[in-house]
Amino acid sequence: MEVLIIDDEKPIRDAVRMIVEDADHYAECVGTETAALERAKEENFDLVLLDYNLGPTNGLELLPKLLAVKPQLAVVMLTAQGTIQLAVEAMRLGAIDFLEKPFTPAQLHIAMARAQKYRAAARQVVELKKEVASVQPEPFFESTSPAVGAVLDVLFRAAPSQASILILGESGTGKSVAARAVHERSQRAGKPLITVNCPSLSRELLESELFGHVKGSFTGAVRDAWGKVKAAEGGTLFLDEIGELPQEIQAKLLRLLQDREYERVGEAVVRKADVRIIAATNRDLLDLVKKGQFREDLFYRLNVISVVMPPLRDRPSDLLVFAERYLEFFARQVGRKMKGFSEAAKRMIQLHGWPGNLRELRNAIERAVILSHELVVTPADLPAIQASAADASGQVVPAVGEMVSLAELEHAHIMRLIARCESLAEAADVLGIDPATLYRKRKRAEAESRREPAGSAA
Repeated sequence: MEVLIIDDEKPIRDAVRMIVEDADHYAECVGTETAALERAKEENFDLVLLDYNLGPTNGLELLPKLLAVKPQLAVVMLTAQGTIQLAVEAMRLGAIDFLEKPFTPAQLHIAMARAQKYRAAARQVVELKKEVASVQPEPFFESTSPAVGAVLDVLFRAAPSQASILILGESGTGKSVAARAVHERSQRAGKPLITVNCPSLSRELLESELFGHVKGSFTGAVRDAWGKVKAAEGGTLFLDEIGELPQEIQAKLLRLLQDREYERVGEAVVRKADVRIIAATNRDLLDLVKKGQFREDLFYRLNVISVVMPPLRDRPSDLLVFAERYLEFFARQVGRKMKGFSEAAKRMIQLHGWPGNLRELRNAIERAVILSHELVVTPADLPAIQASAADASGQVVPAVGEMVSLAELEHAHIMRLIARCESLAEAADVLGIDPATLYRKRKRAEAESRREPAGSAA
């Protein structure tokens, strides 16, 4: 925890600080109301130890001011004038505990433990409020795809263990969602799931974010700080896009995995960590190992349990289910009573390759719901995927594996290829047939197309 000690007597501040730091927490001291409010505004402290007597003012007057700055702040009132009336008043104003001077280190430790539980509960409430405010459909776990079922079976069987898990797959396939599902099914579910986005920071800042640092260890390190490893204590540390992890940090991560030990930046104190590692990447780690860009020993430490998230294009049976789920969600979010997709729009969704996977599908449906002129989504509402699902004439074309005849598939392929090539001869060369054969196939297909409307009218 990060603790702010507010007391106007320096010997007491120093003594309390020593007890706090001996318990492996960070402590900072101030002696006035002005300094206390300034530090509370600047930093996110987990706990404030507030003395009742502060010279010209008192702790009961300062307490509501602190909570106005940081409503979730845990405050323990300290006083040498302990009375039931004072304790009741402190609690009424928002303190979570009351400690009478002189107190023993054990009594302060108990108060800090209560504060930790209070902060954990407060964080959980905040997270629940966020989830309620922005509930996102999670279609990934409602798949009819055998490939996805096999992945989930491995993940959920591995969840109760302490083994490291490596989740591979393209961007947008649901790797972070899978990591959260594993954490929620593990024995660490009651503890934090902390995410570190490996490509987001420079090497120096990423190392500090992971392991923490001490004051003065680098430019801008104005005070001691704990890292994400400490924040995830007892829980799960999720390393997203670990393929981007700088090599200098890979050795430290290997030590964390092997020995459960780490050191903060600029500090020689070896600290123990109780965290479970889940890593994810869209890169080929074995290829990076061969190129010398990723440590082989780290790869095998991470690769205890490994799964590959299937891309959306390999899950055709899920496409319309996911699209309809997103449609319902975004329609409800913007207050529109959407009635679904036109048949042409459904076919277009099924034909698109979805290189951005679930993230791309989500964005496409959100845009369609917001900008659609009608209550039914049409191809015109899906411009981002229209080109990949239509031929030169704008007609939706069948895809490999769709329920169509060979003749229809051949016609679609020929017409799209002709549109891309500069001449029939070039297209014939690509197809491996002579130009005369290609000419006849094209004429026959065009004739069939001209007869199609009459047949459908009948």
